[in-house]
Formats: sequence, structure tokens, C-alpha cells
Amino acid sequence: MLVVCSDTHGTDDHRLTGRTREALTAADLVIHAGDLTTPAVLDGFRRAADRLVAVHGNADTPAVRDRLPSAATTTYAGVQIAVTHTERGGGTALSLFGRHRGASLVVSGHTHRPSVDTPETGPTLLNPGSHADPRGNRPGHAELWTPRGDDRPAGVAPFDTGEAALVGVLRTPDGDVFDRVRVD
Repeated sequence: MLVVCSDTHGTDDHRLTGRTREALTAADLVIHAGDLTTPAVLDGFRRAADRLVAVHGNADTPAVRDRLPSAATTTYAGVQIAVTHTERGGGTALSLFGRHRGASLVVSGHTHRPSVDTPETGPTLLNPGSHADPRGNRPGHAELWTPRGDDRPAGVAPFDTGEAALVGVLRTPDGDVFDRVRVD
């Protein structure tokens, strides 16, 4: 399973609770789209996750910025994923960012608002929101998996996956599913 977080805005620890913590510790890969804020939070994520890909955000301290890139590209289950905290120009800029990197999925943060945009052409855009500092939005993280076999996490009702390369859900730290993700 792939777990996506963003905008932790912690000072002393990773601020992971409930389902977000469970998912992160069980994940094959964790992506964090920036604003961890301090080295202590980054180190907490590194200890909790077997494999972490993270970028820095606008609220990260210089010590975190020195340790993380502003953008990254990784692969999960054969799917190319581009990661950034934000791009000026909104969805169009994020889509161009992903296309430039050959990505089918673009992960971003910054807004603290969970969202999924699956255009007819171009990469799927995923913002997991913030699990710890939602700022008036629903707190969230994303869980994605391959639709083949028994990869679907417990507690997620089956849904049509078609020919998708990855599917997933947006969840609250309490475990409630509030949106679906599909990456073709």
C-alpha cells in the first residue's frame, strides 16, 4: 500500500494518530508532500515509514529544506509519481509538472484541503489534505493500492476499478472514507 500525507506542521513529532498512523506503519511506500516543519517531524516520519519520499514545503525550516528537495519523482507498482508541495498556477501547473516528469499521478499539498482531480487526459492530481492541521478542512491522508489481488485495505468497500493502475481512498485519521482515487 502507498500512503500519502502532507502539511503536518508539527514541531516535536509526526502527529500521526488513528488510521493515519496504522496505514503509515503498514505502507510499502509513504509520500509526504511538504510542510513537515522541523527536523524532529521529518525524523519521526523516517522512523515510522519503511520507505519515505518527501519534499519540502514553504513552512519548512531551513534545516528541513537542506535535507529535502522541492520536487521528487518516484515509482510505485509501476506507476510514475511526481511530488511537489505546490506549483503556481494551480491544477494546470500541477498537470504540466506531472507531464514534464512522465507521471500518471501528481501529489501535492499546501492547501490543507483534500482533493482528487482525474482529468480525461493527463495525470491524476491528488492532494491528501492535512492529517494534523486541517485548517477548517476535513483532516485526511490517502491510501492507494493496485486493484489486482487482495491489496484493498480492510474497511474499504469494493468499487469499480476498471483498468486502473492504482486505486485508493481519502480517509480521515478516524478511518472514515470520504473520497476515491483512480490512476489510469
